[in-house]
Amino acid sequence: MPVWDPQQYARFEDDRARPFVDLMARVQVTDPGRVVDLGCGPGTLTASLRRRWPGAEVVGVDSSPEMVARALPLEEPGLTFVEADLRGWVASAGSTSYDVVVSNATLQWVPEHLDLLPALVGLLTAGGWLAVQIPGNHDAPSHTVLRDLATRTPYAEHTEGVAVRPDLPGAQDYLERLSALGCRVDAWETTYLHVLPGEDPVFEWVSGTGARPVLQALPDHLREDFTRDYRRALREAYPRRAHGTVLPFRRVFAVARRG
Repeated sequence: MPVWDPQQYARFEDDRARPFVDLMARVQVTDPGRVVDLGCGPGTLTASLRRRWPGAEVVGVDSSPEMVARALPLEEPGLTFVEADLRGWVASAGSTSYDVVVSNATLQWVPEHLDLLPALVGLLTAGGWLAVQIPGNHDAPSHTVLRDLATRTPYAEHTEGVAVRPDLPGAQDYLERLSALGCRVDAWETTYLHVLPGEDPVFEWVSGTGARPVLQALPDHLREDFTRDYRRALREAYPRRAHGTVLPFRRVFAVARRG
């Protein structure tokens, strides 16, 4: 897994938070006892769950030591953070159950993550809620340009397998899988039009998320050349306008309530 940079990820924080807010707006529970955020990142959104439900025990889980270190200062009674692999944490949860399980912009990094859904639903209390959001922009220029560049000489020998991402599920896939598990499901898609300020803002956005594994796979002397070429291609794909640079970003959502 890549080493995440919380500071880079936190750029465009308001834009990144919008899907989380829209996701959690569909979770209609008033007084949960236990809540877990799987893939909590720097913890700011997890802390918002504690503010929403001040009586709950809220746990944030992330596999990145850098992200968890950023989150730890937010800890308070009822809000804790744990460094753990998502699959491993779910497998070790045992008989502990949760009223709300959240995974926001994380499951796309878990191979074959639809196969994990039974275990996630199994974490829920009767009537508990599962809320999932993943990016659905793997066919956008920000990613197709990245994959194309990564297959070229001299980059390919360092990025082989790193830039290849499997097709991610859509809203209907979640609807079918979660319904088959006995859940009532609300699944949908939204394309956000993020208007980004500054120079090369699309590069700044993706270098903190989807492009990071490729950039880290390259040795220093090639990363500089790759970055130059990638920036140039992104400027062509996402031209800067008077009001800013528009980044269309499709996201996939599913909220399921256990019967």
